[in-house]
Amino acid sequence: MKEAQDLRAGNTVKMGNDLLIILKAIYNKGARGASSVKMKMKNLSTGSVSETVYRASDKFDQVILEHKQMQFLYETNGFYTFMDQETYEQMDLNKDDLGDALHYLKEEMVIDVIVYGTKAVGVELPAQVDTKITYTEPAVKGDTSGKVLKAATIETGYEVMVPLYCVIGDKIRINTQTDEFVSRVN
Repeated sequence: MKEAQDLRAGNTVKMGNDLLIILKAIYNKGARGASSVKMKMKNLSTGSVSETVYRASDKFDQVILEHKQMQFLYETNGFYTFMDQETYEQMDLNKDDLGDALHYLKEEMVIDVIVYGTKAVGVELPAQVDTKITYTEPAVKGDTSGKVLKAATIETGYEVMVPLYCVIGDKIRINTQTDEFVSRVN
């Protein structure tokens, strides 16, 4: 058991039958010892995000989740199959379990799969991914004042904003947390 004031972003707790990952925790010291912690948490089974305020002394069951390096194999009828590269064990995740990771998921990509017991509950993308631009409009001559961006479609079909100098076929690096262009890759 851990007190609310000791929890940090990235910790996982169990409330009832639900596993919740803490996205943000802000500690507020109140008058006469009435401290509180405002937490933003994501339910790992439903994907819903909620914000709640707890007393600093409230107790939570902390859960340690296992991270396994797994390779994405294929998608069938809304289920995404991953394989452990050491044991060749396969696990399926659905769209809800993957969330925004679907925007960058390509076949044969190796990512961290979050496992609780024997069940996969989510994935953790690397901070940055390299991908290829499949479609973007040509740059407009004279439109160069400031930081000008244009829409570009990447290999997975997701659309991101890139600088004007990027063209179809360029390999680019994208920040997966912010969906922002980082750089071109040679």
